[in-house]
Amino acid sequence: MTESKMNDTSPKKGIFLLPNLLTTGGLFSGFYAIVTSMNGHFEAAAVAIFVAMIFDGLDGRVARLTNTQSEFGAQYDSMADMISFGVAPALVAYNWGLSGLGKFGWLAAFVFVACAALRLARFNANLGVTDGRFFQGLASPAAAALVAGMVWTGSNYQIDGHSFGYIVGIVTILAGLLMVSNFRYNSFKDVNWRDRVSFLTILLVVLIFVVIAARPAEMLFGIFLIYACSGPITTIRSVRKLKLEHVVGDSDDADFADDIDKPVQKTAKPEAESEQPKDNT
Repeated sequence: MTESKMNDTSPKKGIFLLPNLLTTGGLFSGFYAIVTSMNGHFEAAAVAIFVAMIFDGLDGRVARLTNTQSEFGAQYDSMADMISFGVAPALVAYNWGLSGLGKFGWLAAFVFVACAALRLARFNANLGVTDGRFFQGLASPAAAALVAGMVWTGSNYQIDGHSFGYIVGIVTILAGLLMVSNFRYNSFKDVNWRDRVSFLTILLVVLIFVVIAARPAEMLFGIFLIYACSGPITTIRSVRKLKLEHVVGDSDDADFADDIDKPVQKTAKPEAESEQPKDNT
């Protein structure tokens, strides 16, 4: 009787199906992007990376909603992200515009892959420590979307990537370096998706979807290009004096506490003015 009770309370072995199935879908999309780019179908390869982003956004949320989080799922998700948002974008860019540049071409692709690996490792190591409102460095799915959007847009306009190989290489390298930078990117995790909004807001959302659907390649590339540029702008505006640790360095050096959260010392002011709330943004 005692033995049966112990068996009932012992942890059950196995893997949660639904969230890991979504993660597998993202992994498949990344692998499909690599294969199709090798066959010269660059538009399909770019679209596959965006599909992988959708799967990546769903698996974690589904796991939380269904209470099926697990350490295995977290590690599997990181491995899948490395393929879908590290290796796949680099090889798609290489096959589209970097393969004819010799050493510079494959080194540019390798920089992106290495930076994606470092970005994911740093994110996992700092999970639960950093400010949830911001990403430290450009998130790997956004960097992958920037490269994939460039390839998709070029393919739509029948542009031969090898004719602009050095530009492709520079964009690929910069996207990789932004991932390992200390620039602060808004994570949008503080948005209350359950809050009520006006009818005008819903109408604007519908119009945004229509515009993106009309020109998906150009719009997605433009959106992620603006987002990639927003990190340096947000960082420069949020600090009083830009330092090296605000750009690159150890995670402990990038907390921005010395420039943002430090209370401003007050001087003698009239009582009515001193009672006004401070704006620490």
